[in-house]
This record gives sequence, C-alpha cells and structure tokens, in this order.
Amino acid sequence: MNDTLIRIKRAILAGHYAFSEKASIELEADGLTELDVAESIVNAVAIYKTIRSTSPLRPAGREYLHIIQSTNLEGVIIYSKGKLVQEAGADRYYFLISSKKAV
Repeated sequence: MNDTLIRIKRAILAGHYAFSEKASIELEADGLTELDVAESIVNAVAIYKTIRSTSPLRPAGREYLHIIQSTNLEGVIIYSKGKLVQEAGADRYYFLISSKKAV
C-alpha cells in the first residue's frame, strides 16, 4: 500500500479531516454523509490518481490532489478528491475538495 494512502488513512482515522463547501454540497446532493466518505477512504486499497494542481494564488504555487475511489461499508462507490495538509512538517489533516457517488 502506498505510503501517502497510509498517511491519509491515519489522518481520517484520527478524525483529522475537513470538507470544503463544494464537497459538502456534493455529499448532500448524493445523499451521502461524511462518515460514508471516511469509510470509503479507510476501505481504499490504492490511490486512483494523483494530480498536481497549480495556482498563482497559493504561496507554494502547487499542491498534490489525491483521487480515491472506493466503497463505503454498504458497498456504495464513492469518489473523493483531497489534499494532505502539513503544518510544521507533520501531517495535520486531509482536506476533501470533492466527495460524491462515483459514476
């Protein structure tokens, strides 16, 4: 299992995660809960894809977004996209940018 996925799972299990407004809206539209997404990430066996996002508005200029597709405990396939946030050199939390039922 990928080291990044292990770090993401540990952040989720410790309750160190947050949802963007967009992710919360997508959850509500699909009838999903934050727990559904957490279960999906903990059940994942791999990161589906990692993409590099760039923006002149960010101090670092770039960030890595991790896309995970996995099922929750009821078998619903959930798509999530988020970033692992570090503060003072340590993983602090996983910030979910998008969370919805996979199509």
